[in-house]
Amino acid sequence: IFKIIVIGDSNVGKTCLTFRFCGGTFPDKTEATIGVDFREKTVEIEGERIKVQVWDTAGQERFRKSMVEHYYRNVHAVVFVYDVTKMTSFTNLKMWIEECNGHAVPPLVPRVLVGNKCDLKDLIQVPSSMALKFADAHNMLLFETSAKDPQESQNVDAIFMCLACRL
Repeated sequence: IFKIIVIGDSNVGKTCLTFRFCGGTFPDKTEATIGVDFREKTVEIEGERIKVQVWDTAGQERFRKSMVEHYYRNVHAVVFVYDVTKMTSFTNLKMWIEECNGHAVPPLVPRVLVGNKCDLKDLIQVPSSMALKFADAHNMLLFETSAKDPQESQNVDAIFMCLACRL
């Protein structure tokens, strides 16, 4: 079993990404995640069956305080998510990285950066070039996708399958 945590600001689409990967669907309606929620999916890599446990964490601080330490314990990979239509969710990534590092997640634990909501092309505030520069500076792969758009579902799968392969 590989534990992958998904972190970032509220309303960036963490829950929707985990639903799309684990269940193949986009939820009609979501509520704010309180604490943590997790979903599992068994995948096959090079003939080996691997269980991926995706921990969907609360973005709101008031729902996080008592649980934060548990998010990071024994984690195998970290997915940092921002909303491409909200520059603040991108600038807050520094704080999320600091929190992750503050909980002693070893540097060898794979980390990826995900820009979500790419289907909202007219509202994009975070240019791909800026995100790529940030990802490179933090030794992360960058994925830009939309959990909502079913045609982007292979990109959502690629995020977690890439991590599963590295693990």
